[in-house]
Amino acid sequence: MIEISSGQNPKIKHVLSLRDKRTRDEEQLFLIEGYRELLRADSIEIKELFFCEELFLKNNEMALIEKLKAKGAFLLKCSRRVFEKISYRDRPDGLLAIGVQRHFSLKQLCGIKNPLFVVLESIEKPGNLGTILRSSDGAKVDGVIVVDPLTDIYNPNVVRASIGTLFSLPLVMTTVEEAINFLREEKIKIVTTSPRANDPYFAGNLNGPIAIVLGCEQYGLSEKWLKNADINIFIPMLGIADSLNVATAATIVIYEALRQRKYSLSR
Repeated sequence: MIEISSGQNPKIKHVLSLRDKRTRDEEQLFLIEGYRELLRADSIEIKELFFCEELFLKNNEMALIEKLKAKGAFLLKCSRRVFEKISYRDRPDGLLAIGVQRHFSLKQLCGIKNPLFVVLESIEKPGNLGTILRSSDGAKVDGVIVVDPLTDIYNPNVVRASIGTLFSLPLVMTTVEEAINFLREEKIKIVTTSPRANDPYFAGNLNGPIAIVLGCEQYGLSEKWLKNADINIFIPMLGIADSLNVATAATIVIYEALRQRKYSLSR
């Protein structure tokens, strides 16, 4: 363990450089900040752990630090001023780590019995992506496929919005064409969401192998998805707004699929 009291320390400069996507991609590293997030990062290799005891919320942080140290994390104790410099948050809780990115392929999603996948096309906002990952984890989705992404899945704001559920899901990045080919080969029905659909989301049959597909915030789904849809559904809008936030829409449809697959209305 080393102690850092200067914001000019090379280790601090390295942390700050990982806010940039290009650096994250080149080094295949990313930032994980927060007690809850790190508590859920068992599947991630942690290289370095920066901490500031003065900022701890007393959630058993030292036990977590010892656990990560035992798994190979190098510890760096920071002054409050230095930690607040590297923190991504208005109210940091004194824990921030550098982790190694992990990547899944479509091949790793093959052969799952009665799968429920979520496909996200060109999602722009990190907060929306993180929230959808959180909902997907809550419904125990079998995998999330991100196509033609406009935001980096390892953006610190995605990690934060997902509250660490990013680490619990097989998460694949690919193209629209490859995703459609994979779903066809695996005989998985494509469920699209569109205001132009004829059936409300609760009328669609979401049992069996399906992939729920949602599009970018501004433009919705591309025609490639709509042309290949097996089931096309909409979410009723009865007020003056013509659509919901994509993360809200995703959560509604994901949990409707969970209801149909696991629960009855009488329960």
